[in-house]
Amino acid sequence: MRTALVTLITLTTTAAVLAPAAPAAAESAIVTIGQLEAEGFHVNVDRVGSAPLDQCVVTSVRNPQEETRFIRVDNGRGRDVVVPIVVRRTITVSLDCSK
Repeated sequence: MRTALVTLITLTTTAAVLAPAAPAAAESAIVTIGQLEAEGFHVNVDRVGSAPLDQCVVTSVRNPQEETRFIRVDNGRGRDVVVPIVVRRTITVSLDCSK
């Protein structure tokens, strides 16, 4: 039963990582990047142009990835179980800063 619960939690977490909130068209790059960082992502930025960040438009949010490590945990019944722990989440934000 516990293994099924851990698997369900893992699948739910993975689905959440693979579907981050999409930026609204009117949102600034600063707001979008800030929201993703608040969700725990390390944000990689690709940009076209040299305008200041507050004048950039988000063109895409893509490639969410997470690095997971597995650790052994005592389940309280004298047996170890393996539990996935997310150690790093990354995502890429593309910006148009050419205006």
